[in-house]
Amino acid sequence: MATPGAEEDALARYRSPLVSRYASAEMGFNFSERKKFGTWRRLWLYLAQAEKSLGLPITDEQIKEMEANLDNIDFKMAAEEEKKLRHDVMAHVHTFAHCCPKAAAIIHLGATSCYVGDNTDLIVLRDGFNLLLPKLARVISRLADFAEKYADLPTLGFTHYQPAQLTTVGKRCCLWIQDLCMDLQNLERARDDLRFRGVKGTTGTQASFLQLFEGDHSKVEELDRLVTAKAGFKRAYMVTGQTYSRKVDIEVLSVLASLGASIHKICTDIRLLANLKEIEEPFEKDQIGSSAMPYKRNPMRSERCCSLARHLMTLVLDPLQTASVQWFERTLDDSANRRVCLAEAFLTADIILSTLQNISEGLVVYPKVIERRIRQELPFMATENIIMAMVKAGGNRQDCHEKIRVLSQQAAAVVKQEGGDNDFIDRVRADPYFSPIHKQLESLLDPSSFTGRAPQQVAKFLKEEVRPVLIPYQSKMGGKIELAL
Repeated sequence: MATPGAEEDALARYRSPLVSRYASAEMGFNFSERKKFGTWRRLWLYLAQAEKSLGLPITDEQIKEMEANLDNIDFKMAAEEEKKLRHDVMAHVHTFAHCCPKAAAIIHLGATSCYVGDNTDLIVLRDGFNLLLPKLARVISRLADFAEKYADLPTLGFTHYQPAQLTTVGKRCCLWIQDLCMDLQNLERARDDLRFRGVKGTTGTQASFLQLFEGDHSKVEELDRLVTAKAGFKRAYMVTGQTYSRKVDIEVLSVLASLGASIHKICTDIRLLANLKEIEEPFEKDQIGSSAMPYKRNPMRSERCCSLARHLMTLVLDPLQTASVQWFERTLDDSANRRVCLAEAFLTADIILSTLQNISEGLVVYPKVIERRIRQELPFMATENIIMAMVKAGGNRQDCHEKIRVLSQQAAAVVKQEGGDNDFIDRVRADPYFSPIHKQLESLLDPSSFTGRAPQQVAKFLKEEVRPVLIPYQSKMGGKIELAL
């Protein structure tokens, strides 16, 4: 096999489809090398600024030199340094020091590798949530509009995927929305519960900083507070080992896995409805559903969501196992695992939210198909109403029940054995026994009389529980989203 040229080098290596095919540029950048190492430099700057303000011999010139080179990263040099030193943090200390010779002596002063590593991770996790939350709110908003539009449209409900009592298209959508609202609250809580690791030293005791400040505990505490505030956090974890507790990662990925479960359920429902030809996801004018069957309209967006949601749900197993084997103050067997699972969880969540937004903005409803399916099943559901009407007209409940039992079984045989339509109502109309209520049959079979309080539930739910939680995100609702692939 020929060696690829430089222009084809990118195509000759594996690239994660999470970035190359699906995820947004914003989320891709959030987990990029540039964001990571640029944040490291900012953390070194925050540390130096805080140490200077508390009396350590750090000059304005050194601070300005660091400020001027925050994004001036020689990635080639850093890679060469890491290959030589086998230590990523020290490689970037040397690379930063190379372009900041005056500040070289005070870069990373008193800190351990996890000062930049863990604190950067916490910043990236927080920023990741801040990218996901408006996207989730947009999905909820789009589905809320859909639910409101179809709040009154009766549709056949299913339990066990067998015909059940009627509901409405809007009410069914509210089941989806309610799950997503729970996810919105969980993501907000997980983000707001994040704290900064702060300035804690090699085993979390702050011993190096206590030495720098000659035993002044108040200055060490103030250093921790200052750096935490500079990084945009209100609180830092009061105790850590060398790392922040890896249970934090469990909390983060748990809420993302739960979001994955919600989206998998929603998109499975849409796929089932597409099979019933009641509701379909958007289908582009030139889109091909099948290479062999040109008539097909496969629900590929919903299938993509289900596929990636399964991956998202499994990722929580990684931090569960990692947290359980962190010996004492830390072990390094967490590092490689976390490089993969944390980024993939946010990238995957980002993808499925964007895809679900696209789906929710273009859902197509086929009322006539829905109506036909109702007509197939409603006659059997109306039997209780027919019995009550006959009793009110002077009939005997037991006699009526037996008449309906016989007619309904005859109609069921036509449906199941002959493949015909449900003719139960025709049989009722043809039977003189039911003549007292023949004129009432149309009203007794009105689908809207079988949906209970579904329309009212939709209106109340959207007004009281959905629209209010979307208020903080109103300015970020944006327009429709188009999928690249």
